[in-house]
Amino acid sequence: MDGNGVPLRCLAGIRVLDLTQFEAGPSCTEALAWLGAEVVKVENPQGGEPGRTAFVGPPGSPDSYYFFEFNANKKSVTVNLKSERGLALVKELAKKADVMIENMAPGTIERLGLGYDVIRALNPGIIYAQVKGFGEGSPYEHNLAFDMIAQACGGTMSITGEPDGPPIKPGPSLGDTGTGMLMAISILGALYERRATGQGRRLQVAMQDAMLHYIRIAFQQQAATGKAAPRNGSRSVTGSPPPAGIFPCAPGGPNDWVYIFARQKDHWHRLLKVLGREDLIGNPDYETPEARRGRTEEVNAMVAEWTRRRDKHEAMRVIGAAGVPAGAVLDTMELMNEPSFTERGILQTVQHPTGPFKMPAWPVRFDGKPPLLTPAPLLGQHNEEVFAQWLGISAADIAGLRREGVI
Repeated sequence: MDGNGVPLRCLAGIRVLDLTQFEAGPSCTEALAWLGAEVVKVENPQGGEPGRTAFVGPPGSPDSYYFFEFNANKKSVTVNLKSERGLALVKELAKKADVMIENMAPGTIERLGLGYDVIRALNPGIIYAQVKGFGEGSPYEHNLAFDMIAQACGGTMSITGEPDGPPIKPGPSLGDTGTGMLMAISILGALYERRATGQGRRLQVAMQDAMLHYIRIAFQQQAATGKAAPRNGSRSVTGSPPPAGIFPCAPGGPNDWVYIFARQKDHWHRLLKVLGREDLIGNPDYETPEARRGRTEEVNAMVAEWTRRRDKHEAMRVIGAAGVPAGAVLDTMELMNEPSFTERGILQTVQHPTGPFKMPAWPVRFDGKPPLLTPAPLLGQHNEEVFAQWLGISAADIAGLRREGVI
């Protein structure tokens, strides 16, 4: 480890039974694990969850980099859910759990015999969480979905792209991790409520529904104009007046751009000083956002003429120091190699059995440090530990379950 994270006990004693796969569910349970919950991932003995092998991993590794990113700080047990004894094991684990979460295809968890009514009867205090593509009652509730489907059907694609171009999927996995974060927050609220009531909750979130939460500003724009929110390229969906967008920088590479946002009068005046155009301060043709909106090409060209003569780091440094919001467009390699992220623990290196792996950690700092990052588990790595500690099963019986193909 880098030594720049601290183990958290915010959720110490909370047990999470994790039957999720890929990203939307695992990102939720990973957040809980970072906060100190004991998250036990239940996987198929034959290969584990699909995310382990569906993407590229280190040479010779059984697991993918993708799996590493979304399953840190968890434990893994293997259970054959198609066997009667395997189902019985999961039900016993559910009796001991505070939270159970799944994001299987619609109807799957019920067909397995692990639906909400069954689990609630075994453990009335459990927080039972489900992440699906489309919500219960939706005309598409039985459809499958991944991140890009949620972003198409949830509105984020409709407001992303150039005004005269097609819809574009935003790069961040808002449909997956974005939904996972909303569920994680809701689980924390349900756990807090349970302290007073002793009662559990059934929590359900659909990826499509979650996307509406992330485009509230677009609905605000629709309310103001009476029209569907448009695409505005790199500008805000509200169509902020210039200068507001990306401007080219030297030497002209694919990410040699800087974002500048100077809508407010004081920001505009400060930017003019940086550009050496103090003569325009107070000029009614440029003074208000409405006036500049009518001179968009001229204003943007004025700013771009200045940025083209500087690299993006200098542009951000100079403009930012002048008190104007500005940000260089940084790619993933630049971010990974930026020392301050490692020094502050925002990026941490874990010693996975297949070798060291550097990845983003939980970004919230607790008393100056983020949570400690530990590597994603190997398949079934914690069978003995979890079945012994949660259920009191002896080592000999665990060995027998393995021989029988139950785990």
